[in-house]
Amino acid sequence: MKFFAVFAVALACAAADVKHLNHDDFHAAIVKSNYDITPEGAFQYAYETANGIYAQSNGQVKNANSDYPTLEVSGNYKYTSPEGVPVELSYTADENGYQPVGAHLPVAHPIPEAIARSLAYIAAHPPPVDGKSAVKPQFG
Repeated sequence: MKFFAVFAVALACAAADVKHLNHDDFHAAIVKSNYDITPEGAFQYAYETANGIYAQSNGQVKNANSDYPTLEVSGNYKYTSPEGVPVELSYTADENGYQPVGAHLPVAHPIPEAIARSLAYIAAHPPPVDGKSAVKPQFG
């Protein structure tokens, strides 16, 4: 049964539709490639292909001897989309999450003025620490 499952997956991969791949991109030569890693966990790599795809990244371990070590990675890549549009992206990934920057990424709408005022009011008037309300309700 396992053989049949593996055979079915292999057959599906062989029959996969790859017409959307540009033949030149598929066989692009690697014109530059380097990689380095240190025993401490820091690394850096870069590569470039003959068809203009480029990527580079580097990372380092921060707080290695603490209870909460983190890996900080930064890098960028660029390529040309199938529509002929150049795509470039740079990124940082650290304890604050993944932060990509690129002209092709969607941009959030600006915060409406009423919401911005509400957020400013909330920031200026934090709730009391002891749990008691600073404002006394008035009835009548």
